[in-house]
Amino acid sequence: MEDTRSSSILRAGILVISAYIAAQMLSDVLSLKIASVAGFSVDVGTFIYPFTFTLRDLVHKLLGRVAARTVIVTAAVINLVMAGLFLFAAWLPPDPAWPLQREFAAVLTPAWRIVLASIAAEAASEFTDTEVYHLWVSRVTRRFQWVRVLISNAISVPLDSLIFCWGAFGGLLPALSIWSIFWANVLMKGGVTLLSLPGIYLVPEKGR
Repeated sequence: MEDTRSSSILRAGILVISAYIAAQMLSDVLSLKIASVAGFSVDVGTFIYPFTFTLRDLVHKLLGRVAARTVIVTAAVINLVMAGLFLFAAWLPPDPAWPLQREFAAVLTPAWRIVLASIAAEAASEFTDTEVYHLWVSRVTRRFQWVRVLISNAISVPLDSLIFCWGAFGGLLPALSIWSIFWANVLMKGGVTLLSLPGIYLVPEKGR
């Protein structure tokens, strides 16, 4: 019975970690498109990225705090490597028969200030999410699992948006515009967080 449970936890862990890494990568790529939503300027990655906080919580619940920290660092490295590969691909001379070099370079060549602000925001907010989650389940209660997700996300989501918005646009845009982008991000991510709350019940509890 114990072997069966361990096997189930391992499979679930692989799936959740894969989903976390994929969501991190997809959100960074989708963030290249800025859309207009309800009068706000929002990068499209905002529709995907908030799920990473709940997915991180699932990793923590299944595999513990050390595993959660490890996937955060892994995702940051992968996103940095991905940006470097996009730059390399744009730098390579195109085949004469391929007519989309300019479009490819315009869309996928990284703006390094935005890339670094994004990765710094992701790492800082996800590590904060990890510690808040751990403190809640170890010092407060393991009951009402949706609350641990809500509490940890309520702190990490604004922190993520604050670091990203000011890191990426501080000194380039008026402060009023940056705060507008910040609140749009917080509202969008908060809405996605509420949708993702039931996801914490999808996996069994493992350790701390």
